[in-house]
Amino acid sequence: MTAHSLFISDLHLCDSRPEISRLFFHFLDTEARCADALYILGDLFEYWVGDDELSSPLNARVASALHELTKTGVHVYLMHGNRDFLLAQQFTSASGARLLTDPSLIDLHGTPTLLMHGDTLCTDDQAYLQFRAQVHDPAWQAGFLTQPLAARQALAQQLRNQSEHAKQEKSADIMDVNADAVAQCLRQHGYPRLIHGHTHRPAQHMLAVDGHDCTRWVLQDWYHSGGYLRCDAHGCEAFTLTSANA
Repeated sequence: MTAHSLFISDLHLCDSRPEISRLFFHFLDTEARCADALYILGDLFEYWVGDDELSSPLNARVASALHELTKTGVHVYLMHGNRDFLLAQQFTSASGARLLTDPSLIDLHGTPTLLMHGDTLCTDDQAYLQFRAQVHDPAWQAGFLTQPLAARQALAQQLRNQSEHAKQEKSADIMDVNADAVAQCLRQHGYPRLIHGHTHRPAQHMLAVDGHDCTRWVLQDWYHSGGYLRCDAHGCEAFTLTSANA
């Protein structure tokens, strides 16, 4: 089989959507086992408030399933999203995944490819970027992680509710990527192909930056179905998964 890699993001795994969890485990047991590498570009979980979240049966099963995949020879790479940026060494050790910085420029089967979660490209949403800067501050994270697990989970749910309310008052354009931010990012990294998630607007975008033809792939979220991007030396193709497959 042709060497290829798979990309997923924005699964938002949680106990309240067991059908998506089943679809994910089925994906790991089928399509993913045929790949050379699986890249998870953020928001694997609905939220993650510290590696003691591994005490949850679902989270422990996710880590175990990823570890089983790595034992078949598939490399698993993980990038933080805006929901699970506190994933750390305990989870990567349990899952066998390697943590990627955001952004990461890789040679993907011969094509320079920039991998991102995608939230930093949404520069029109200044309120979100201010919040992001706060929760990515090491001092804030250290203080947050000293709180009991139940308190952290309650705060995460509160912030989630506030975020959903704030979205109702924002235009769709504000929550999408900014074209100038995309162009600047591609320019800084030598005009590579770009793959990211976060916006929940799956598509292939063709764009020209400084006379260079570039491709931007946006990954599908897993709220109502699943999906992945398959890339090999000949290019990339998007696939959708439904619960009927599981």
